[in-house]
Amino acid sequence: MDSLPGVFRDTESSVFKQVELDLKAGVTHFILFLIPELKSNSEIPKSFYERSISSLKKKFPESFLWMDTCMCSLTTHGHCGLLHPDGSIDNHTSVKHLSDIALVYAQSGADGIAPSDMMDGRIKSHRSILDVNGFSNIPILSYSTKFKSNFYGPFRAAADSAPAQGDRSSYQIDVRNREDAVLSSIRDKEEGADFLMVKPGMTSIDLIGPIREKTGLPTGVYQVSGEYASIHYLSQNGFCDFDSALSETWQIFSRAGASYLITYAARRGKEILS
Repeated sequence: MDSLPGVFRDTESSVFKQVELDLKAGVTHFILFLIPELKSNSEIPKSFYERSISSLKKKFPESFLWMDTCMCSLTTHGHCGLLHPDGSIDNHTSVKHLSDIALVYAQSGADGIAPSDMMDGRIKSHRSILDVNGFSNIPILSYSTKFKSNFYGPFRAAADSAPAQGDRSSYQIDVRNREDAVLSSIRDKEEGADFLMVKPGMTSIDLIGPIREKTGLPTGVYQVSGEYASIHYLSQNGFCDFDSALSETWQIFSRAGASYLITYAARRGKEILS
């Protein structure tokens, strides 16, 4: 993809080859962002989800599939939740809809749920619907401290998920607000999250330690599309060595105490570290 060099937007058929190659390289955990052919502000593309997840798990039972729960790539308006007629976020209805999506993922064979939408109360709702339906064993990896950021642009272009109007300031965290950033992760832990996250990674490293200390939960980082793409563009223009720059960022995440890393360079990372 032009916005994310070295990253591919797979079809239902091509994804099998990509996962096979990744597994052979030692990459076993994946976060899937499913993009339906037709967007809808009300319907869940259930058959598409069921087909995509179940077929991957059947062919690659050793893979661990985390499913991102959000609506930005599903809806015509590109927001992470459903909207009121005036264009504002309908948090209550959004949480119910997102939890229904999480249940479809679990029923289709997903190994874990990764809510990224930042609606209030979503973790409690997801945990409840999963537990009631016999999926108490499925972990929740919450995008618990997710800032409104300029560094998401390449992903939004790749997933056709940029807001058609307005922005996400009403539900994503202001980068200046440290207290809300930490409290957001504490709240998600109390609601039932198993793993926490800061996003973007490099601009949030000061929060990893405090969140881990206050929650006792594994806290990782998401090296977002803008971080990944910027290293690529620097390298392409001769301003840095791609592999060395990637390794440097990962070492910084490790130094800051990150429990895990989500990155678009996972397959390259296996080559660098081998």
